Amino acid sequence: MDDILQTTRLTKSYHGKTVVDSVNMRLHKGEIYGFVGPNGAGKSTIMKMLLNLVKPDSGSIQIFGKNLSNTSFDILRRMGSIIENPYFYEKLSGKENLQLHCSYMGYPNTEKIDRTLETVGLKDAGEKAVANYSLGMKQRLAIGRAILTKPELLILDEPINALDPEGIKEMRLLFRTLNEEHGITILISSHILSEVEQIAHRIGIISHGKLLKEISMDEIHEYQTDCIETEVTNIEKAGYLLAEKLNIRNFKILTPNLIRIYDTLHPGEEIINTFVYNGVGVQSLIRRHSTLEDYFFEITEGGMKHA
Repeated sequence: MDDILQTTRLTKSYHGKTVVDSVNMRLHKGEIYGFVGPNGAGKSTIMKMLLNLVKPDSGSIQIFGKNLSNTSFDILRRMGSIIENPYFYEKLSGKENLQLHCSYMGYPNTEKIDRTLETVGLKDAGEKAVANYSLGMKQRLAIGRAILTKPELLILDEPINALDPEGIKEMRLLFRTLNEEHGITILISSHILSEVEQIAHRIGIISHGKLLKEISMDEIHEYQTDCIETEVTNIEKAGYLLAEKLNIRNFKILTPNLIRIYDTLHPGEEIINTFVYNGVGVQSLIRRHSTLEDYFFEITEGGMKHA
């Protein structure tokens, strides 16, 4: 599969602190790549470097097979983006802001502005001054600006911030459509891991400036299994009973009171009865399916299950 974007040992420091640490990242043409990590992990800084807004201290960036440099205007014209809080000319209308963007990008097809406003749910607000937009409306306008010129690569930093659940659902469908029907490659960061899980083909997990893992969602799904979580009054004795009485070895102690059991062949009733009969109180027991969020925390917290 062709790479539309590649970084090699990308590094950036501020005031002596390394915020992006030798990141090697690959984005395949035609995919949606979910970029996930805690606040301050380095996601936004990397995205700014990809857009030439911040210069790396060392390392290189290739986009569309060319090295990114100070004069890479032809590369940037083929990209759309939202980085952190979107800014607009507040006294101008949403439609006028998009017209200015078209002019700036050298994109003559301004008749698509009305269609774009409709696509992002701003059909009836296009003539209204942006100063009168809510935060969610501004976020929709930012998405419209990013997709207006039909870019080949979209870089979206937390694009669904400030949207209500219905707006999030609409944007999820929009991103899928842009990717599947228009062939747009998308790099998207979000702290809402359940949303990334629903649209991404691959994810990159970053923490403390280091890219810990790049993995496809298909591979993650192979890790995802049913499990049982039980909250008990005596964690040490519960672990002993699982191992010695029930011969269950595949479990993990999550907190001083919570155990996750990956061996689900034993009925929950049998586990409860064994605990209670041997003097261990059971406060709760649920059967659940692991998620991207579970995998994320296993990787970032150094869990053993996926090591």
